[in-house]
Parts: sequence; C-alpha cells; structure tokens
Amino acid sequence: MIEFEHCLRAPDDADEWCAFHVIRRKVLFENRGKADYVNNHPDDFKPGNHPLILLFRQEVIGVVRIDICEPEAWLRRVAIREELQRRGHGRVLLRLAELFALDNGCSEIRTNAAIEAVGFYERCGYVPDPAKLSPPNSVTMRKPLR
Repeated sequence: MIEFEHCLRAPDDADEWCAFHVIRRKVLFENRGKADYVNNHPDDFKPGNHPLILLFRQEVIGVVRIDICEPEAWLRRVAIREELQRRGHGRVLLRLAELFALDNGCSEIRTNAAIEAVGFYERCGYVPDPAKLSPPNSVTMRKPLR
C-alpha cells in the first residue's frame, strides 16, 4: 500500500459529503442491520469534532470522525468502502488519523471498536482499555501517540 496516494481531509463539496454519508450508512448501519442513520448528525458539527474522508487516487474510499478532547482523540464511525476492505486502506486511514491527532495536540488516541474489528485495531497497535466502560458490542481501545 502506497501511503502517498492517500489523503485524509474534510469533505470539500456536496459530492464528497454524499460519499461520506453513503459509506457510513452502508458499512456501519445497513450492513449491521441498523436503520437509524442520520445524515448531518449534530455530533458531526460540534466544536472539536472533525468528520474526514479518506481519498485514494482522488476517490473517496473511507471515512472517520476524529473528536479532539485533549490530551486524547477519539475515532468515531471508522469505515472503508465494502469492496475495498482488506487491502490496507484501513491501516493507512488509522496512520493518517493518528498524525491528525498528533497535529492537534493529542498524546493518545481511543476508539470504541466493534467486536469484529478488535483484531484489526490490535494489529495496528491499539490495546483494550478495561478501565473504560464500552458501549454494547464494542471494546474501548487506546494507543499512545508519543
């Protein structure tokens, strides 16, 4: 996987926002049997919250929201387009998200990983955090950034 072909940034226009919502809705809601996805959720626009898209060769292929709560950042709603999963794009997304968190003054990054994604996060250097209460069907995980 060539990282320099990727870019993590905020959506620029209506088409990129549409792609952002399509990926989140399909991968994180519909594929999990949930029908309650909300476009333009208020949490996406709270101060310190950063909805971002992952581009590969100028095409939107992934999404994440990074909530900055110094000294930590929280990864929310991480997803790669279904047909592009298991090709290294998720690892690149995490590396770029970690750099974003560092650039925003964070020394640790956290996420509430879906049970089926725990192994992926562990392979990327995250560890379960038993001190934090996890939402249902997820495990709170953390990774120091410095």
